[in-house]
Order: sequence, then C-alpha cells, then structure tokens
Amino acid sequence: MNEQGPRPAETTPVTVIGLGSMGQAIAGAFLAGGHPTTVWNRTTSKADALVSKGAALALTAAEAVEAGELVVVCVLDRDAAQEILHPVTDRLAGRSLLMLTSLSPAEADETSVWAAREKIAFLGGAIMATPDLIGNPEEASLLYAGSSAVFEMHKAALELLGTSTYLGDVAARASLLETGLLASMYSMFAGFFHGAALVGTQGVTAEEFTALAVPWLKAMTAFLPGQAEFIDKGDYTTAVQSLAFNKGGLDHIIRISEHQGIDADIMKPIAELIDRQVEAGHGSDSLARLIEGMKTSKA
Repeated sequence: MNEQGPRPAETTPVTVIGLGSMGQAIAGAFLAGGHPTTVWNRTTSKADALVSKGAALALTAAEAVEAGELVVVCVLDRDAAQEILHPVTDRLAGRSLLMLTSLSPAEADETSVWAAREKIAFLGGAIMATPDLIGNPEEASLLYAGSSAVFEMHKAALELLGTSTYLGDVAARASLLETGLLASMYSMFAGFFHGAALVGTQGVTAEEFTALAVPWLKAMTAFLPGQAEFIDKGDYTTAVQSLAFNKGGLDHIIRISEHQGIDADIMKPIAELIDRQVEAGHGSDSLARLIEGMKTSKA
C-alpha cells in the first residue's frame, strides 16, 4: 500500500487479473477513468489492446498484485481464482481485493473468511451486464457485498464500471442476489420463447409477437411489489387472481399448446406447483403462495 496514506480515488492504481471479454472491458473502463491500470493474464496477447491504450502489463501474478491498491479478479471460477491468488497471498495482505469472478454464496463466504485470516480487505461482486455495457451506468449494474471500507474507499472507481449497489457486509449476498435475478431473467426468456413458438404455429413472426410482448411484460412488472408484500408478510389472502383462478389459466395454456404441437415443458412445472398448493387447500390464496411450494427443508 502507499505508505503515505490512500491516494485520491481518481488516481488509485488498479490491477485487473483475468482478461477475458469481461476483464478487458473492466480494465478499459478503469483506464478511461484515469486510473493507472496494470493487467495480467496467462495469455499475454490478450493484453495487447489495453497496453496500446496505456495499461501496464505485469509478467507475473505477483507483480500484478504489487502494482495495485485495488486488485480486481475476473476469471472463470473460484478454482481458477484460488490457483492464481493463493501463491501470492502474502503480496495481497493490506490491499483491497475485489472478486468479480462468479462464486456461489458458499464460495463467497469461504473466500471472505480466507481473506480476513490473511488480512486482505475483501469485497465480493456480481456483474449484471454484458461486457459491451461496462462503463455505461444507465445499462450496467454491479452488486457488491463484503467490506464496506473497500466499497467506500473505491466507490468512485467502481462507478466507472456501472451503477453500484452495496448489499452489506455478508459476502454471499452479491452472489445470491445475482443468482435470483438471473433466475428471473431465464424464466422470463423461457416463457417468451414458449409464446413465440406457440403463435408461430399460425404464422405470427417472432418480431410481431415481440411488439406485443414487450409492453405486456412491462405492464405485468407493476404487480411485482404487491407480490413481494404477500411474500414478506407470509399472508397470501386475496380476493382476486387466486391460485384456483390461475390454475385455470395454466391448464388452458398447456391444452392449447399441446393442441398446436408445442411442447409444454416450460409451463407444466408452474402448473404442478399450483396444483400442489390447491390440493393442500390454498386455492383461494394469492399466486405468490407458489414460493412456499419452492422451499425445501434445506432452505
């Protein structure tokens, strides 16, 4: 670390380890923001474009770590990160480590414990963006959890990547929230693909369908805060849009889909969740009660 105290945020030296598409975008954003940026990757040629823009290329991971006050790791997974970082643990002591590698909640907690033991200030992160969106705060968002000191000290630098949201000092929360958001996205995409396949049986193009689907889905998100209120209260009593009502809707979708020759595998698990709640006597409750059927004894 700088023996004369922290540098101004705008001049903090940053190291980026891992130069896949995302790592290159991250390093590029720091460079564009005026930070002295050192990069390291096993395949050094991946650094060429960044070096041409002013980045310094470290020849070893140890050299890379020593160059940065904020060390950002963006590699394939936890195992790859450990393989790089554990041999240079002593060089990391006293520095800020930001892990933008995909970790499970348990792996994030384990990494946090390791970092604390080794006197490394650790912040876990999750990137809710594709590489081309990094650097655009209106489209890229990043979730952070772990050391509040690291987040506050380097917040100006982190904002160069996208809109920053700090989730608290439990490192697992960034990974957990990322996974929840991705689950929502993939489920939405799957429903859209099912709908496009269904209307396609009558010659409706995906483009035509999308023109109707986008405003429809946007309008439906207005109901999410109400569903969240049911979930947080644990009281699913409702006078409208009950599980029994929605059971009829899902059964209708499955019946029409199969009649049109479209596999209903996307819809059937939702229908089964509803059926189990209705059979358990909760047919008059809100659709939000489905969350109770998703919980297991391990939760």
